[in-house]
Amino acid sequence: MDAVHELLGEGAFHEATVEEVADRAGVSRATVYLHFRSRFDLIDAICDTFADNDALLGAKASIDLPDLDQALAATLENSLRFWASEDAVLAELYGVVAVDPAAQSFVDRQRADRRRELKRLAHRLHAEKRLRRGVGERQALAQLMVLTSYETYRELRREGLGEREVVAALQESAGALLRSP
Repeated sequence: MDAVHELLGEGAFHEATVEEVADRAGVSRATVYLHFRSRFDLIDAICDTFADNDALLGAKASIDLPDLDQALAATLENSLRFWASEDAVLAELYGVVAVDPAAQSFVDRQRADRRRELKRLAHRLHAEKRLRRGVGERQALAQLMVLTSYETYRELRREGLGEREVVAALQESAGALLRSP
């Protein structure tokens, strides 16, 4: 897994063969195939390691904070901390989605998982009548998906914003787009 993580971080995984992964890991190609049937399984295994990422765990837990203002702010902050902590790997995965089914599968699963978690937050905001007038639960979910997306994170970073600035900008945007004055 370390070899795959390194190759993804270097932007070289999608050109690498299973034999190159094995060489980097210091094992034989047969050993890799003993544990993983394909390159798809290697990507899948790397993506499974994200489930233990502290920032991702924090984002999921923050949705349940009793104070909705804190829940919203912490969810945004932890989501962006996750993107930042895995940026090199995620940039590679998101960058080759069009040509790599393993990367597409990861992105699809990640979005579905994020949607499921954010739907809980949107529901809470709606149920407790904390959304701005005219914003329903569905619209709140759509806005949260945009605000917490990897694409949004990368775009703001490309504009030169530091991590703290990205968090502040998205928290401010969430307040303006979603919350009652």
